[in-house]
Amino acid sequence: MPIIATDHEVPHISTVPANKDDAVKLFVRERRDTSAAGPRTPVLMLHGRSVPALAGFDLAYKSYSWAEALAKAGYDVFMMDLQGSGRSPRPKMDDPRNVNPSQQPLLTPRPKGFTPGPLNYPFQLTDSNSNRDELNTVVEYIREECGVQKVAFIGWSAAAFTMGPYAVENPTKVSSLFLLAPIFPPLATSDAPAALPRQGFPMSVGGKTGFDTGWASEAPCDGQREPGIVDAAWAAIMENDPIGSTWGPPEGFNRIRTFARWGWNETTAARGGVLGGAVPVLIAYGEYDRQVNTSPPNPDRELNFSVPALYEAVAGPHKLMVKLACAGHSLVWEMQHKNVHNLSKHWLKHLKVDGKTQGVFDMDTEGNLSPVP
Repeated sequence: MPIIATDHEVPHISTVPANKDDAVKLFVRERRDTSAAGPRTPVLMLHGRSVPALAGFDLAYKSYSWAEALAKAGYDVFMMDLQGSGRSPRPKMDDPRNVNPSQQPLLTPRPKGFTPGPLNYPFQLTDSNSNRDELNTVVEYIREECGVQKVAFIGWSAAAFTMGPYAVENPTKVSSLFLLAPIFPPLATSDAPAALPRQGFPMSVGGKTGFDTGWASEAPCDGQREPGIVDAAWAAIMENDPIGSTWGPPEGFNRIRTFARWGWNETTAARGGVLGGAVPVLIAYGEYDRQVNTSPPNPDRELNFSVPALYEAVAGPHKLMVKLACAGHSLVWEMQHKNVHNLSKHWLKHLKVDGKTQGVFDMDTEGNLSPVP
């Protein structure tokens, strides 16, 4: 089947404080089978905090492209980068003086003309409002492009901060929600900061060594990460960061946007019974994922995360949760990746897991499901 890739530049009026009211173009890649007959069935995939959309969802390495797997199953797959990530605009992020000051000494050899010092833009870059505004622009673009009323959502990690509240507010536009390794602080604030933009810095940076060691700490199983996958994933991240890839040679740095967040908590997840009601929800995560389940609990409620708490908070009855064995936060690049692909395909087609619309399950490395009592 001829699976094509089409890159779109979606027009948007920015609500990011750093370039507010500017006309920008949001990057969206579409993957679909052009020979497929019948109506188009769109799926929108959204990245998390640090990994851009193409590196996470369309890795051109062996069988790791989740988007290609869905396209082969007949779905019209769209992947978007929010501003500050991947191939969408990155306001204020080309200036190395806007890196977290504690990390500026890491930029060696120094970028041309750069001397570590005070921030030129001393604020966090994006926020919950701007992220949801960008998501809405892309949703409207897809609805018009495909001639549909609703779009299925797939979000990885911090995408939950954007897709979860958006689905609650816009159930007539969202057909279902698949959250992979979702970040969920049950007691986090519902209120926006008194002043925006929020004080801070626009970006931090991450290197390949930290990327590798952090991932390895969540990968204790034999074969959980196959040889060569770290290099392939890092190369894809660098391919989507033409500036950061030139900082700190030879491996480069991943520029990671900061964002002020609010409005994603147990109150939001329960609101109106929308999630698990009008919008069916599937939550999946790895058993060794230390990022999504804070243990011991963090005294800072904004940083105290729990996947089971999200499942409990969803008020509607159509909700499922699956814990995958031998998987960490980066499970899109691990031994369980094909099972994730298959789980999502089954979910998108049937909105069920093991024939059920509610319940908690374990999945072994062969893809076998067992209900949790």
